[in-house]
Amino acid sequence: MERYPVGMVPGPVRCPWEVLEAYRGEYGSPDLEEEFAALYRHCQGRIGALLNSKGTVVIQSGEGMLALWGALKSVMAPGDRLLAVSAGVFGSGFAQMGLSLGLEVRSVDFPFNSVPDPEVVRRHALEFAPRMITLVHCETPSGTLCTLKPFGEIAREVDALLCVDAVSSAFGAHLDLEEAQVDLGLIGSQKCLSMPPDLAITVVSPRAARAIRQRGYQGYDALMPFLSSPEPGAFPYTHNWRALMALSASLELIEAEGLERVTARHLRCSRLCVEGLEEMGIEIFPERREYSSPTVTAALVPQGIAWSELDRRLRAMGVVLGGSYGPLAGKVFRIGHMGNQAREHLVQRALDALQEALCGL
Repeated sequence: MERYPVGMVPGPVRCPWEVLEAYRGEYGSPDLEEEFAALYRHCQGRIGALLNSKGTVVIQSGEGMLALWGALKSVMAPGDRLLAVSAGVFGSGFAQMGLSLGLEVRSVDFPFNSVPDPEVVRRHALEFAPRMITLVHCETPSGTLCTLKPFGEIAREVDALLCVDAVSSAFGAHLDLEEAQVDLGLIGSQKCLSMPPDLAITVVSPRAARAIRQRGYQGYDALMPFLSSPEPGAFPYTHNWRALMALSASLELIEAEGLERVTARHLRCSRLCVEGLEEMGIEIFPERREYSSPTVTAALVPQGIAWSELDRRLRAMGVVLGGSYGPLAGKVFRIGHMGNQAREHLVQRALDALQEALCGL
């Protein structure tokens, strides 16, 4: 299906008209023009203000996974210790990535329907003395959201950097990077920013910047070239002017609505979704309702129907939801109410279609 009449997958999400319109413009070379560098700096400042960060906002051309690889490779050298906190597919992915880079990895695992326990993580951190702790704010495949602040305190206690995958939470859930003491905040453009998957954004704290300069890693995903003030000709590769214009348009929409109102809208959609599923007798996947993310709801596929058949029935009605990954594939489905999809009428249409698709079971 090329286009979704009612697309409620948890990314990439529906792009608003203002974002799509930005891609239609004809622009000069970002390598040559001061106007591009000024646009980049303007977007940096706005992202830092919205997420309350005094660090450097790095905006790279590429999908959100670029931010994850770039954060690890820009700070960590082979043999360095990585404490990977996992309560889902992407948390486990950090551990696998670390192993592939030759790091000494300890994984602290929690059930996929729960969130990490800070006291358990603290014990491991004190014993293992890692250089970096990785954590996922919103585990999209599980539909869970954890509280970040205790882990920032743990990272400071053991003198580690806290690297947080906020790809599916930033601009949709409460995220205060200074309060949570996040050193590397990783964001993708295709989630709550409601853009195509064209940009990877990393918010780098001063502590992390020092570690990046000390490491000196060079590569397409390297963060170090972006730490200095961006000027024409100083970017390490030809950047994406259209994507930066779209990012500016997306930020303008968030600023016009107000970030508090944006996050409140996501919470309303989450409550509507969870309550609607429960009224149908469908069990949400997180073991406690308070673990549910405001940006995506994960639920168990009802007994009596396979996910593939449920997906086929929904698509026949023009509604597309998301399945899940890894050990949750075929067992969990997800409704993505993030960014431009965090609209109560869209959530209700998805719930109505789901109820119709399950008729007769």
